[in-house]
Formats: sequence, structure tokens, C-alpha cells
Amino acid sequence: MIARNGEELLKLCSEKNWKLSDYAINLEIEYNECSQQDVIEKMRRHLNVMKNSATEACEEKVYSVSGLIGGDGYKLNNYLNQGNSLTGEVMVKAMARALSCAEVNASMGKIVACPTAGSCGILPAVILTAGEKLGLEDDDLILGLLAASSVGMMISQNATVSGAEGGCQAECGSAAAMGAAAVVEMMGGTPEMSLDAAAIVIKNILGLVCDPIAGLVEVPCAKRNFAGAVSALTTVDIVMAGINSKIPFDDTVEAMFKVGKSLPSELRETAMGGLAVTKTGLKLRDKVFNNNSEV
Repeated sequence: MIARNGEELLKLCSEKNWKLSDYAINLEIEYNECSQQDVIEKMRRHLNVMKNSATEACEEKVYSVSGLIGGDGYKLNNYLNQGNSLTGEVMVKAMARALSCAEVNASMGKIVACPTAGSCGILPAVILTAGEKLGLEDDDLILGLLAASSVGMMISQNATVSGAEGGCQAECGSAAAMGAAAVVEMMGGTPEMSLDAAAIVIKNILGLVCDPIAGLVEVPCAKRNFAGAVSALTTVDIVMAGINSKIPFDDTVEAMFKVGKSLPSELRETAMGGLAVTKTGLKLRDKVFNNNSEV
């Protein structure tokens, strides 16, 4: 029953009158010999971890072990409460939550790698914020996460979600694509619309490099999480307005994989290129490895 790509996934959903979340549930039941309730409850546990990590660093300042990042989720949440936001409550909440997850991750806290630790803030921020705006219950958010997993599986099977293999486009890009697809389903969109959303997100992040300062998943990773959340949510509105992707999902995934393979090793998580080797990037690296508290 497993779909090998987006085209097969859409065909299967059409034949069985499934949503993307139905595909994920039935696949889990088949391969893990469990019940639907088992699948739901397992995802509920993941959702609860997401809630905690998306909230913790908004309510108090959380700093990474290295000291490179910290306190930004708290700052952004306070900014929102001042009522001065240009982009509105939904967007700023999503950004703050994405930063919170990234800061909790960098402080060695508990997160859900969805699909990776480096992109852990995008999916929680998108699902939780959209769910709040739409007035949805936890069970609805769980179905959204399952829909996201269907898209993640297609990307993993045909490309990669690893920054070391495909650059940050493969990590934050995949997470944002998963989030956009999920929220489209949560808003009543079809599987075709969900894959259109995923395709548009990937197209807009194509070629993004992975260049972590000091080799740590902190700078620029945390801020790429909030950018991924913004991309996902804005793309949902594009698709729900009736705009589709001119390039199909499978083609965009193939392009992402080929682009990732074309990136030099310096731009694939080795910290040997991009921002990591700028003058400031190198200074920050030296401070981290010299255990300098003034980072």
C-alpha cells in the first residue's frame, strides 16, 4: 500500500477517498500492526512535546549551551504583547514559537525532530498557531501532524531531509513543506492542494545552504526556523485562494535533491562555507571553542 511518490500518493487517496492523514494512519496500522487509536495516541505524545517546546522559551529566556543564541523567543513574544506588530498576531506568534523550539533544542531540552532537530521549530509553530486561529481541537492538530508526515515520507523516499546531504533546503524546506501541506488539509483542502502547497514552499527555498556557525545547530538555524514557519503559513493562503503550483510536487522534490547534491561540501553542514566562514562567523566559532562567556 505504500506510495513511492506524490503521484502515487494522490492516486491512492483518490481511490480510497482518503486525506493525507488517512494515508499515514493506515500505513502505520499496516506496518506496525497497531490500532488507529495507538497511532493517534502516539502522535498526541509528540504534540504535547511540541506544545511545551513552542511555549517554554516564549515564557522565559532560554539560552543555548554555547551561548550563541537565546532569549529571542521571549523578546518576540513580549513584542507581540505590546501590540506593535506589522505582520499581525498569527504571524508573530508562529515566529516566536518557532524560535522557542529552536532555543529549547539548543539548550539540550526536549523537542520533536520534525523532520530534523535543526528544523524542529517550523512544524510545531505552524500547526499550533494555525490550529489556534482556526479554533481546532488537539485531535484536529494530530490529524494535521499525520498529514505532514505523509509529505515528509515522500520527500525522504525521493530526496533527503538531511542538511549534510542536501543543505538547509532539505531540512527547513522539508519542514515548511510538511507544515504547509498539513494546514491546507486542516482548512479543508484536498490532497492535491496540500501537495501544491508543499511544492510551492520547496520552490521558494530551493538552493538554501547549510552553514552553521561553529558547526552548531544555532546560527543561522534558529532564524531559518521562523522564516520557514512564515513561508508555510503564507503559502497556505496562496493555495486556499485557488492558486496551484505550475511545477508538480514530485518534480520539485527531484529538483531539490539534485540541487542539494550539486552543492559543494562546504555548504552542506560542514561549517566550512557561507556564514560560517565570515569574519564574524569565525570570531563566534573561536569564542565557542575557547569557552568564552562573552559570546
